[in-house]
Amino acid sequence: MIEVQNAVKEYYTGKIVVQALKGINLEIEDGEFLSIAGPSGSGKSTLLNVLGCIDTLTQGSILLEGKDVSSLSSDEAAALRREKIGFVFQTFNLIPVLTAYENVSFALELLRWDTRRIQSTVYGILSEVGLEGLENRKPSELSGGQQQRVAIARALVKNPSIVLADEPTANLDSNTGEGILKLMRNLNEKHGTVFIFSTHDPMVMDYARRLIHLHDGLIIQDERK
Repeated sequence: MIEVQNAVKEYYTGKIVVQALKGINLEIEDGEFLSIAGPSGSGKSTLLNVLGCIDTLTQGSILLEGKDVSSLSSDEAAALRREKIGFVFQTFNLIPVLTAYENVSFALELLRWDTRRIQSTVYGILSEVGLEGLENRKPSELSGGQQQRVAIARALVKNPSIVLADEPTANLDSNTGEGILKLMRNLNEKHGTVFIFSTHDPMVMDYARRLIHLHDGLIIQDERK
């Protein structure tokens, strides 16, 4: 599914070069449920961003389904994100003036699906994540856990190859967070979608079937459970 080869990422702070990734090599297989853990500054968010084609590498390559995506143009990267990659953010990133249905359907409108197909698909995924009957509520009318379920539905509605989740439980209480993790693991098992988390949360690490520890831009441990 994903192959990361000698991934180096450098940032400039004034005249100082900061190496966020220092030569990462990593293979991620179909159907994985994986957490990337490490202290602040370890490079985990940077790795998530380059996997999601939000950021580009300074050196190295990333192969997605056999295709090198590390040197795509901005337009090509945007098209790939629309079609192949779903994102779940700790702040949910829902559009406040849109309903749950509209927040999810927007992803399919960008892909120019026809209206009937959008309706059946969106109602189906909202029901699957436990939001049946709440389709017409706006984010301000939903709990934090319900908003995160909308975000998960939005990420999954286009049937992506990969879902990237950046600290998905950070703004949730422990019980709600555990419910969200159970939901995502069930969806992973049902659909075979790759889930990759960036996290500090021990509970997310416990739920992962594979745990990668980063420190100072390097993988220091790769544990399969």
